[in-house]
Amino acid sequence: MKNECKFCNIKSKATLTLSEEEIEKLSANCALVNLHKGESLIKQGTLSTNVVYLCSGLAKIHIAGPYHEQIVRIVKAPSYMALPTTFGDKINQYSVTVIEDAEVCFIDVNTFRYLLAKNSAFSYEIMIELCRNELDNFNRCANRTQKQIRGKIADVLLEMSDYIYKSNTFAMPVSQEEIGNLIDSSRESVSRVLTEFEKDGIIIIKGKKVEVVNNKLLKMISSNG
Repeated sequence: MKNECKFCNIKSKATLTLSEEEIEKLSANCALVNLHKGESLIKQGTLSTNVVYLCSGLAKIHIAGPYHEQIVRIVKAPSYMALPTTFGDKINQYSVTVIEDAEVCFIDVNTFRYLLAKNSAFSYEIMIELCRNELDNFNRCANRTQKQIRGKIADVLLEMSDYIYKSNTFAMPVSQEEIGNLIDSSRESVSRVLTEFEKDGIIIIKGKKVEVVNNKLLKMISSNG
């Protein structure tokens, strides 16, 4: 089925700047795909032929290091991915995997570059997103290297409740082992701290379901690191 981008209700700020002619060109050179948890969006080391726009769902960015795969961050829709490759290297430098069922738009990379060159407003919005992501990565790096494990796990829980799900109750989309990978800790340490948080009346855990019952104290732990 041909995509009709002009009727899409989850356009990015950049796409909203496009003219009718540019929207038609985008529609002719993109594909909307539904993916399930565990399916791959981008594979490290492969040729980049598309820019990925995550329309709905969640994904994790991970990169193969010298010893093991490292989860870099969790991405919430709507969000572009593979932008660094679009402007720089033609080879994907990281992998992206769906962790919550997602709707994804794959945009032909040459079409995307054409829109960047032709529409300055489009380019500006993409640049803003790149800058925002870079600053976010700097903050994550500082928190990962300087905070103690309680502060790191508090950050993960706050990101889930305040940013990703915007609710004090949510189903954790990643395992304790993946949380440990994300914050550079072991699964055992993650389990221990989550148990401590539960005993302290900060959270309630039932299987995958987590309820934050003391957001104020969780933020205090995050601030103190």
